Amino acid sequence: MRRLLVATTNPGKQAELRRLLAPLGAEIVVPDEVGLDLDVPEPHDTYVDNATVKATAYADASGLPSIADDSGIEVAALDWGPGVRSARWGGADKVTSLLEALPAGSDRRARMVCVIALAIPGAVAGTAVETFTGTVEGTVAEARRGDGGFGYDPVFLLPQGVTTAELSEADKDALSHRGRAVAAALPRLRAVLSDA
Repeated sequence: MRRLLVATTNPGKQAELRRLLAPLGAEIVVPDEVGLDLDVPEPHDTYVDNATVKATAYADASGLPSIADDSGIEVAALDWGPGVRSARWGGADKVTSLLEALPAGSDRRARMVCVIALAIPGAVAGTAVETFTGTVEGTVAEARRGDGGFGYDPVFLLPQGVTTAELSEADKDALSHRGRAVAAALPRLRAVLSDA
């Protein structure tokens, strides 16, 4: 069976990406399933650069087509940050830190952004990389709501009036930034895996 490596060790992302990639009918594997334990720095200032460096590192190490994502929340009151720093922003409890950074009257407009990088090993000039972006607009809720998802999901409030943590997995996959990025990537992934 054709194999695609999901280049993340985050259990929440692994589960979500396995669901989103299921329509491919491929074997979706994660790093520990192929014996990889890489420490890939993400020092860059753009989602594209961070996702690209991760996907490339894993594709080069595994010899498999690999996807990696970089994603974040961007909040108007924080000058559209923390953005690419979202995973490391705010300490151990990022959600509480975000709520505390937004006192009453703050501009709570926000968006979630995800860039998926697809790295294809064996291209003529090394590893070829393509990127796909998904964005969803919303606001930051005033308190945590819901027990689904991970990361900032409990406080990312959609225009429909629910946080992404209050959605079913299927509804979240259809609406989320990561779901939209994977949907954009699926036609290319099908083509790549059909050639594998």
